[in-house]
Amino acid sequence: MTTLADPVPGGRPGDVDRATALSEELSAKGVHGVVLAYVDTAGICRVKTIPAAKLASAAAWGVGMSPVFDTFLANDSIVTTDTLGSPDGDLRLYPDLDRLVALAGQPGWAWAPVDRITQEGERHPGCSRTVLRRIVAEAAERHGITFEAGIEIEWAVGRGPAAEGDFVPAVSGPAYGATRQVELSDYAADLLAACAEQGIEVAQLHPEYAAGQFEISTDALDPVAAADVSVLVRQTIRAVAQRHGLAVSFAPAVFAEGVGNGGHLHLSAWRDGVNLHSGGKGRYGMTREAESFVAGVLAHLHALTALTAPSPASYLRLKPSQWAGVFTAWGRETREAAVRIVTGTAGLTDRAANLELKPVDLAANPYLALTGLIAAGLDGLTSAMPLPREITGDPALLPADQATAMGVRRLPTSLSQAVRAFRADEQLRAALGPALADAVVAVRFGESDSVADLDDEQIAAAYRWKY
Repeated sequence: MTTLADPVPGGRPGDVDRATALSEELSAKGVHGVVLAYVDTAGICRVKTIPAAKLASAAAWGVGMSPVFDTFLANDSIVTTDTLGSPDGDLRLYPDLDRLVALAGQPGWAWAPVDRITQEGERHPGCSRTVLRRIVAEAAERHGITFEAGIEIEWAVGRGPAAEGDFVPAVSGPAYGATRQVELSDYAADLLAACAEQGIEVAQLHPEYAAGQFEISTDALDPVAAADVSVLVRQTIRAVAQRHGLAVSFAPAVFAEGVGNGGHLHLSAWRDGVNLHSGGKGRYGMTREAESFVAGVLAHLHALTALTAPSPASYLRLKPSQWAGVFTAWGRETREAAVRIVTGTAGLTDRAANLELKPVDLAANPYLALTGLIAAGLDGLTSAMPLPREITGDPALLPADQATAMGVRRLPTSLSQAVRAFRADEQLRAALGPALADAVVAVRFGESDSVADLDDEQIAAAYRWKY
């Protein structure tokens, strides 16, 4: 007779006993259910939930979910590849107990990200969390490099409840204004309290530029943990907003015109506790390896946008002169460059120096976006790519001949352009593996086809409440 003491491969040794103890702790806190969360190829967070009392069983055997979700679109239509998208098969969702947390914004519930495992105990090739973990491990093994990452989260707060209809901003104050902060003071305070109770280290929370827009940033973590926190923070933002009668949108473009919601990625590479983006002999203190890492990101940026800006609505946001970073250019603290070099305040540069990738939004699966960013940078580092000239100001204003000489090119203006670039990029496809790379291509083309007959306003409306 098989028992919980004899789990199939997929969990980790000791997880069953640990899950049993955690289940008892959750019950003592009044937690009745656990949300098991992962992000699909289209960037939608999908979940299954279990009673807290079943946590040990989930740690032992996983929880079933079809692999068909790898080829879901944001509108829940399904596309197919050679290996994914059929109604056949099953996967097991194994909760990461290290990341299990009681949800302060959803009393009675806990949350954990999952790894997706086959019924035979093998890593599912479509599991983006596994893919990110693998490339981080390879960087450590081959190059002795670790990473610290952070994901900025911008969202628009509207009058609730959320619906398929229009967005009405919940605040009237100006961009970055004190009025806006006062108007949603109670909501913001409850959000900070919920994050603190969940162990999330918040660096900033403030009003942003667009109508009803706010931004939160959290402390840097290893890339997998940073992606996990990004998903958890959005779950928390939404839950706290609902308790205040508000609706939130993380869509890249809430409206067809104007500034949208970004999800900028910050990343720094480290070796033996030393930040490679500081203290070197390169530009702005970068080491030669850091310069080549940045060069690799720029070289793969057209293809990378298929991972970082994966929605048709993303290209309503990616417009020149809107601080979205739509040109293959870099600059120190230049917010119109696709790659902004952040040196940090004097006295903190050894800790704070990093690169910021700007053409990123929250339709992106954060595990895929970070995998692509790291893969692109490592390709540059491995081949010692030279870093091109820096730009200053707005690259949209550069004369065409000067832009060409500096290698400054406009990023894709549509999702179909981005995915064609991704399909031709051998390094990024290899980083994801054939099954997941094919899923990305199929899903992105599916998204493009689904809105082929819509104008910009209709595209914005179609994705307004999806993310």
